[in-house]
Order: sequence, then structure tokens, then C-alpha cells
Amino acid sequence: MSKSKNSWACFLLMLAGVVLGGFIGNLASGVSFLSWLDYGQTFGLSSPLILDLGILVITFALTIKISIASIIGIIIAIIVYRLI
Repeated sequence: MSKSKNSWACFLLMLAGVVLGGFIGNLASGVSFLSWLDYGQTFGLSSPLILDLGILVITFALTIKISIASIIGIIIAIIVYRLI
């Protein structure tokens, strides 16, 4: 009997892995022997894109920071997803 896995569960686990990994990487940046966990790349819109329609102003901004800890978090999330 094959068990059907929910793709939303995988997405949420990976999102949790990215968030927790980023948080742990941010905390580890102050510790000298763990500072490598916060090493990564930031990409996205550095300044927000503003659309002014007169009565409505819409601001678009998106920045993503991928660090070593976030990648480790994603890998752990995939392993947990395969185990459940």
C-alpha cells in the first residue's frame, strides 16, 4: 500500500528549514568557530520598486538571503519529509 505524501507538507517543512536555518545562522554569526554558518549570498531588489497611481501607491520589495545554515535546514527538512 503506497502512502501519498502531501506536497504542502514538504513545502512547509522546507520553509521551516529555511527560517530556522537562517535564525541559527544569524545567532551563530557572533560565535567565532560557528560564524561560517552565516556565510551566504543576498539577492533581490536592493531598493524598493514604487508604483504611484495617484490615489494608490504600491511598493514592491523582495530580498532573499541564502546561507549555509539555511541550506543545512533545507536538507534536514527533506530528510524529515522522507521519514514521515
